[in-house]
Amino acid sequence: MLSFVSLELCSWWYFRLLHSAQGPILKLASLKTMMVFSHGTWLSHIFVLLPNLPATSTDVVVTGDDEGIFGVEAGFLYALKPLDREKQPSYSLQVSFSASVQSQSFMVEVCVIDKNDNVPVFIEESMRGSVQLGLLKGISFMQVGASDRDDRNTAHADLRFSLMDQTPRIPSSHMFFIDSVTGEVSLTEDGASTLDPEMCGRYKLSVMVKDMGGKPNAFFSTGIVTVEVTGNTWASPDPVRLQENLPGPYPIPISQVKWSGGLVEYSLEGEFPEMLFTVSREGVISLNAPLDRETQDQFQISIVVERPDGREIAKPVELRVMVGDANDNRPTFPTTQYHTVVKELAPRGTEILTVQAADNDDPKTDNVEKALEWVTPECPCFFQQHVIGFVGSWQVSGETHGISDPLAQAGRSETQPFQWRATVIVTQCFTDTQPKSPEIIYGPFHLAEDAPLGATVTAVSAWDADERGGDSWQVNYRLESGNEEEVFMLVTDKQTNEVSLILSKVLDFERESEYILVLSAQNPVALVRGRYGPASTATVSIYVDDINEGPILSQSHYEVTVREGEEPGRVIATIRGYDPDSHPIRYSLRGDTKRYFSIGKYSGELKTVQALDREENSTYTMEVMAEDGRNSSLSASTLVTVHILDVNDNSPVLVGDYSWKYLCTPRWEDQALVLASRDSDGPQHGGRLNFSLRSDATVRGNWKLTPINGLPHHPDKLSSVFSLTHLYFILTSRKINTRSNQPLRPSDILVTSPAVEIVVYITMTIL
Repeated sequence: MLSFVSLELCSWWYFRLLHSAQGPILKLASLKTMMVFSHGTWLSHIFVLLPNLPATSTDVVVTGDDEGIFGVEAGFLYALKPLDREKQPSYSLQVSFSASVQSQSFMVEVCVIDKNDNVPVFIEESMRGSVQLGLLKGISFMQVGASDRDDRNTAHADLRFSLMDQTPRIPSSHMFFIDSVTGEVSLTEDGASTLDPEMCGRYKLSVMVKDMGGKPNAFFSTGIVTVEVTGNTWASPDPVRLQENLPGPYPIPISQVKWSGGLVEYSLEGEFPEMLFTVSREGVISLNAPLDRETQDQFQISIVVERPDGREIAKPVELRVMVGDANDNRPTFPTTQYHTVVKELAPRGTEILTVQAADNDDPKTDNVEKALEWVTPECPCFFQQHVIGFVGSWQVSGETHGISDPLAQAGRSETQPFQWRATVIVTQCFTDTQPKSPEIIYGPFHLAEDAPLGATVTAVSAWDADERGGDSWQVNYRLESGNEEEVFMLVTDKQTNEVSLILSKVLDFERESEYILVLSAQNPVALVRGRYGPASTATVSIYVDDINEGPILSQSHYEVTVREGEEPGRVIATIRGYDPDSHPIRYSLRGDTKRYFSIGKYSGELKTVQALDREENSTYTMEVMAEDGRNSSLSASTLVTVHILDVNDNSPVLVGDYSWKYLCTPRWEDQALVLASRDSDGPQHGGRLNFSLRSDATVRGNWKLTPINGLPHHPDKLSSVFSLTHLYFILTSRKINTRSNQPLRPSDILVTSPAVEIVVYITMTIL
């Protein structure tokens, strides 16, 4: 005779009564591990009462158990040995017996529920990987794997990885990151920016794998990952110079790049016609059509390297293509006819005309080594011609009277076909016979838009015939016009009377590209006779050279709200920026490690890629980068914070599993169970929960609910408005009729959320 005493719960079975042609089949369920006391000895014993076995049955035999684990005594099915799910997950037993002189049998299906009794282990004892120089943050370069013999459909085999230590800790102690779920190893921000094989060519990473989703009390194993740091051939290729109008055949290979870290795909970006340049899978860059230097004299091509899944793995490299000039343009005059006036009795050497021809070819080549010459009729003898390149000037060499019509011709040589003509009409004039000193013109000078403050534009000296060093010799300079915004200032050297024109404010090409300054020079004392004339003024011409500037974003921080669960693909914000040089702007995201969002490359439209769950994460923060479309080194950034608005999408649930709980009779005093519930939604949708017993006299007579936190509204119902994550209450038994042995059924206890009207049930068993 065995007596059974319940001590603790160790493993579970489940049962269900089925029917077949051979008789009833019993499946075990929700059974407790018991300790059986027999003749003064404690034994591990799992048991269940067989309801279909008559009390008067004899010759009870259990078959289907080769190891002799199971037996039947006093109507109970018991096990003499511990069960190991990893060895055998289920047993099909047949119970045969004799009753009323008749042999009968039925089937019992025993399923062993998993227990966390196995330690996770790494698949490889020696874990090695290599990381290439130049790899971006977050791009995996290897993956560690682990296994657990427990049931993979339970938390017992839910594995999580973590990085415990890094040796050596140079140049940073956080060079690497391991994905807790996938085990993928990648570089951190510090690792991507400071990785140097010359400083450290090998790292050892101490990694850990835990089961139970990484909970503190989970089983774990540790291992060492060796990471080799290797160099990379990924670098900007040398600049390429191509002649315009190449005869072909096309395509013509012009350069090549290579990523040395495995299978990748290449693409090209830049300001050039589509398909003018292409790149092959091997990284060979080709030219597919003739170039025209006069249309575009150089190209800045960005070469992008990506994994097959489309993720960039390194910063783009740049290829500069310069277009060489070919002699394919004829020289031209700005106008076909020039008019000039020569004053009567003009002194010898007076310059009366300058003619300049232009050529669109490269001025640094011999394609624009031009000649300017007179053609018929011959130049009058009183003109002297001075020619420098394509600029020709004529001066008076004798008395000036009469009218003549010389012709000017531009060309590369007397035998070259590219020539152009213009007519110069010189007319004698009698309107003014008094000579005047010409106005002095300086420049034009060129200043870069980013020229530093204090830069000297030019130095000017005024000549004075008075005695050197006296007040009559000293000169005061003043900017009469063109400097209304005080962009420039004057600094005078009193020892030499030289004045320097200095930059005093920052230049902006887009605001002002040219300055014409009028400079005057006067003595500090009054003139004895005469007055200041044109010879006492000078004009300074200054051109501002444009410098490429980076894009500018309209906001430094964007705040965006999105309702959880909304369909992906909706535009939630538009990042707006402009480029002072009117270059296109390319947008990209940083910090969106799980790729919940995407942004239009040129539109700046921020969209969701997948539905968002506020209970998983209520706030996302990322960085939007805006790059100059022609120079990726020029960029601006802004932060975007996305707040997820809560919707009522979670049902209230009981916290924990109470299916194994039980109360023993006939003793009911001091027996109680603490139950807890929660709602994952925010206070607006899940802050108020109601607890109650079914409206049944027997149920309410046998059981009662007592709150631990919250306020009861009536004896059998608990309602609470609270800010706690969980709501607790105690379930205790009243005096129960032991003969009826009535369990608490699934519909007897319920938890409801008024917002969603969802009922959650709990099952209790009385033994």
